[in-house]
Amino acid sequence: MGFIHRRTSKQTGKAKTLLELALSRLANARRPRLARKSISRSDVGQLVALSHLDRALHRAEQVIEEDNMLEAFDIIELYCNRLIEQAKQLDKPNECGEDIREAAAGIMFAAGWCGDLPELLFARTILANKFGGDFATIAKEGTGIVNPMLVWKLSGNKRNMELKKKVVKEIAAENNIQVDFSEFPEVVLQNGRDNDPHHHKLNHEAIYQIDMDETSESDSDHSSPCDISTSDGSNKWQPEQKKVTASVRTRK
Repeated sequence: MGFIHRRTSKQTGKAKTLLELALSRLANARRPRLARKSISRSDVGQLVALSHLDRALHRAEQVIEEDNMLEAFDIIELYCNRLIEQAKQLDKPNECGEDIREAAAGIMFAAGWCGDLPELLFARTILANKFGGDFATIAKEGTGIVNPMLVWKLSGNKRNMELKKKVVKEIAAENNIQVDFSEFPEVVLQNGRDNDPHHHKLNHEAIYQIDMDETSESDSDHSSPCDISTSDGSNKWQPEQKKVTASVRTRK
């Protein structure tokens, strides 16, 4: 029994070290995401000012993605600190309180979504050995005791139209621009084709397939917000581009 206890304590120490390394890496992981969020918000503001609302909505996806990950980082930081401070409880996983189990489950789920924090994958292996296969399976699926907010921030649908409209409106308001989406189509396809009225009813797998099919077109997001691509692939202004039925008005 003494040997088993020493081995478990060693695993706990290793898990603690990995979580500490993840914490130290968080600061570096936040910086580029904060920069991308700032750039994307600026792009949305410029696109709204130019009345390119469809492109502004598409660009808002990047804002949502970065913002969600930054908020997920805050939750992960909380869980890492909790497990580090109460690491001794991990030696007796069956006696751990709900707060420790929630933190462990959250770390195990986040490990599969946070490439910025590779230490979490190794920590997940140790936690899985401690809490058992059933617990690990539930945690990886994001169910059970896993924090629903963390699950949403990491795996939620950033293409949610209402959420994108909200982000665009907030950014527009910051630039003293009023945007009216009351007559805007429910779904704006990235390639500018006519909207499919049934598109918003597709399940997540179908939406993912559409994303994969249109990956080549998403590269335009890395260009300047004023860089509008034509159907033949050239980059130039399109004064005759079809306007969407939404109004943009600059506040005086």
